[in-house]
Amino acid sequence: MPDVAQYETAATDGGGDPCRAGPPAIVTADLVRRFGSLAAVDGLNLDVAVGEIYGFLGPNGAGKSTVLRMLCTLLHPSAGRATVAGYDVVTEAKQVRLTIGVTLQEAALDDRQTGRELLALQGRLYGLRSAQIRSRLDDVLDLVEIGEAIDRRIGTYSGGMKRRVDLAAALMHNPQVLFLDEPTTGLDPASRAHVWSEVRRLNSTLGMTIFLTTQYLEEADTLADRVGIISRGQLVAEGPPTILKRTLGHDTIVVEVEGDDAGVLEALRLLPRVAGVRVENGMIVVASPDGSAALNAVSVALSASAFEVKSITLRTPSLDDVFRELTGSSLDVARGAR
Repeated sequence: MPDVAQYETAATDGGGDPCRAGPPAIVTADLVRRFGSLAAVDGLNLDVAVGEIYGFLGPNGAGKSTVLRMLCTLLHPSAGRATVAGYDVVTEAKQVRLTIGVTLQEAALDDRQTGRELLALQGRLYGLRSAQIRSRLDDVLDLVEIGEAIDRRIGTYSGGMKRRVDLAAALMHNPQVLFLDEPTTGLDPASRAHVWSEVRRLNSTLGMTIFLTTQYLEEADTLADRVGIISRGQLVAEGPPTILKRTLGHDTIVVEVEGDDAGVLEALRLLPRVAGVRVENGMIVVASPDGSAALNAVSVALSASAFEVKSITLRTPSLDDVFRELTGSSLDVARGAR
């Protein structure tokens, strides 16, 4: 069990202050993890700033969960180095554990306990005194809004409520860095939105660094300051979602049509600012680096064709477009293959 002095140092040394002097919150240098001959993580380099929400995306088997487990000291790297809150994940694993909070995909909750009993036990495991536990209970209950359910048995909780009490447990010792491993998988849209709100509040109110793995592109787009995309154990792109979308994606003009006119498809491909044309399920899909500028020319070409145009829509790139371009598949498809 961590001693009280170590807890107090961890809890007060910055404790989520985004202006805290010191090293980045998370650093990996040429990080490798092998399972036999398979390199699940292959030379990964990350640098996550204090106070940042970092979204980590990848298809099933890409290595993102392996990375998270190494950063949380649950797996040793095969090569390379990683630090969390300035502590080495191998040689200073105990200090790392004192400064992080973790919620994994499957919450290890005792259905026979009440939420309050679970949180109090978590506080004792981190060496908090009774007065500290009472104070932290008040703090985390305000943050995650469990309400009167805190005194009910966990076995009576909904899936969304279990996620929230698991998050509250991860916050009991006031961690500097919070790791969330697909925190909203399996939740209904209302519960997912509630978790998103809590994550934003933790970051904005406490300045807490949050490392978020997710299978929902909308989640990363909504929450993350920066996104890293991992494929086959390597980081293939990284940056703010808006920049990734503008740099790696194209605007898309989607036209619902009836009829057949192969000639106009070739004409569309020759238009300025058109990067590609394809037909999908009665839709003509035109990719363009500047859809607004290309829209008029596309409309004119189609109006002179044998196609009957039913609708025409311009949409900007999504993270799924970026993901597909970098990994060769949609994350929705990758998720369905689990």
